[in-house]
Order: sequence, then structure tokens, then C-alpha cells
Amino acid sequence: MAKKSLQTELGKKRPFESPEKEAMLNIARTSDRFQNRFGKLFREFGLTGSQHNVLRILRGEGKPMPCREITKRMIQVVPAMTGLLDRLEKDGYVTRTRCEKDGRVVYVDLTAKAKSVLELIDAPLSDLYRECLGHLTRAELVELSRLLEKARLSVQP
Repeated sequence: MAKKSLQTELGKKRPFESPEKEAMLNIARTSDRFQNRFGKLFREFGLTGSQHNVLRILRGEGKPMPCREITKRMIQVVPAMTGLLDRLEKDGYVTRTRCEKDGRVVYVDLTAKAKSVLELIDAPLSDLYRECLGHLTRAELVELSRLLEKARLSVQP
């Protein structure tokens, strides 16, 4: 794979104003490319990335979860979780049940349909992870994760 700098990719004539700006734009460009690929995969199964994320969280928990807890665990912030859950429920992927002790709490659970779709997505999703990052060594992946986690410290919610 030929190395191509972001400056070249963008057709930028002068160097970036700062290494921080170059790094941030590299993160944004890379994220956009990856999100497009993952979005395409999820669309093949009739889902969005956010919908898949909700289903993945629920499968990982293995039991119904309060809506508020799902929101906390999302990879990307979703401003309208209720709307997202409405769509998943309408499409038969989740069920919602109000807590008997506290009616403000709504529990969300996976349906058999959701579990089946997740099983179908698992292999192509693993393949896509490898396609996007499989050319990096294990040490490079560990370092990449470490650096991204360190960078995120400056923007804690």
C-alpha cells in the first residue's frame, strides 16, 4: 500500500498550520472513510450504524437494559435515542417494557429477529475490521488505541 500524505490527498499546496491541525484532519478523514464502509455494510442488513450499535450493546449485556444505560454506552452520541428505539421496535428488532417500580424507566430487549441479523453481520463485520486495519501490526494497533484514548482525554463529556 503506497503511503499518501493527507496534504497530497487534499491537494493542499502549503503545509498544515500546526501538527495538531494535521492530526485532527487525519482523524476526521480516516473516520469518514471508515464510517462510509461500515455504513454500507449495515445498510445491506437494513440498519444504520447507530441501530447496530444499540443491538450490539444489548447482545453484549445479555438481558434487558434501561434506555439511559444504552445511551451511555453508545460509540457515537445519539441526540434522539427515543426515535432510534421507535424505529428498531417498529422493525421488530427490540421490545420495550416500562419498569413496574418506576414508570420513568424503560427496559429495552432484543428480539429473536435482532439476534439472527446480528449473527449474519458478525462475519462480514470481522472481515471489514481486518480490511480496514489488518495491515497494521498488533503493536501498532495497541499504540493507535493508546494514542486515541489519550487524545480523547482533552474532550471528556
